[in-house]
Amino acid sequence: MMNTLADADVPQETGALIDHILTRYHEMHRADFAALMLLAERVERVHEGDADAPQGLAQALATLAHEMEDHMTKEERILFPAMRDGGGAGIEHPIAVMRADHDDHAENIALIRQLTHDLTPPEHACGSWRSLYSGTLTLFDDIAAHIALENDVLFPRFERA
Repeated sequence: MMNTLADADVPQETGALIDHILTRYHEMHRADFAALMLLAERVERVHEGDADAPQGLAQALATLAHEMEDHMTKEERILFPAMRDGGGAGIEHPIAVMRADHDDHAENIALIRQLTHDLTPPEHACGSWRSLYSGTLTLFDDIAAHIALENDVLFPRFERA
């Protein structure tokens, strides 16, 4: 996860870094959530009688997607424009809100991991079920890298010591 921060693709200039976050993470998260929620609904429907089926996963993903959409929208409309303008007085408060949101995302991810036995499909899981868990794991890794990039690289540029 943290190795993403060392990638040559991660721009050093703040505006370019924000653009990278928007295209690499915000756009990708939106697409990934949409696809995974549909797949989760299908797996839950097809395997409704299976005690190992991830019943409630589609709703849990939808809840996380909604929370992340709200978070990303706040960044796109409020925080990132302020950062592009150089920050200024009062920027620490929205950053603190974003950090708190990141903690909430981690809690929701932990609940989904618990619901899905840490995204480990049972031996009898079909291909769709396996793809659902694999895709969700990839999404969670991306979210962790996204959060680390903001918390460890972007936000400290605007926080006073």
